[in-house]
Amino acid sequence: MTTTAPRKQGRRGRPGYDLEQVLEVAAHLFYERGYDGTSMEELSKRLGLTKAAIYHHVAGKEELLKLIVDRALEGLFAIADEVRDAEGPAVERLERLVRGAVHVLADRLPFVTVLLRVRGNTTVEREALDRRRRFDRRVTELVKQAQAEGDVRSDLDPATAARLLFGLVNSLIEWYRPEREWAADDLADVVVEVAFDGLRSAAH
Repeated sequence: MTTTAPRKQGRRGRPGYDLEQVLEVAAHLFYERGYDGTSMEELSKRLGLTKAAIYHHVAGKEELLKLIVDRALEGLFAIADEVRDAEGPAVERLERLVRGAVHVLADRLPFVTVLLRVRGNTTVEREALDRRRRFDRRVTELVKQAQAEGDVRSDLDPATAARLLFGLVNSLIEWYRPEREWAADDLADVVVEVAFDGLRSAAH
């Protein structure tokens, strides 16, 4: 499958709609109906635009998917980079990573939900899954460091602990609704408390 060429960000078609707004609406539709269950016709109706106006911004539905999952991944990797460059014990940086990921999920819920539902059926989806695996490896390395520092139980397999930890975070997409649930800070507090009370060694 050929890949689409990058397009200039922020291009405008019909007045009132730019690329970011098109992505926001597309992400909500993919979130509600699934990527396969959403047509460009449905997107054009939701936006009140012709399909030609949408194609001014993107080449098609697959490029929309790529840009949407990129928004989610960019948020997660920004937090991972910040934590990697920070000082302090690894367990504290791991907590910061979890808190940051909860905030990304709360702020970009439709985008993150679309990312977590990709299954590798297309080139775009396989690339997204590869980037998710790279993120998972970052988490695993932090768990290993925290084990070496004595702050996380040494009897846990680091990769399994990382998957379980972010399995907890990722499960939020199934029920968390920002408009009627807790604030992101409160939600992050609960996730960290539940997760790290089980991860910390008895000495701490």
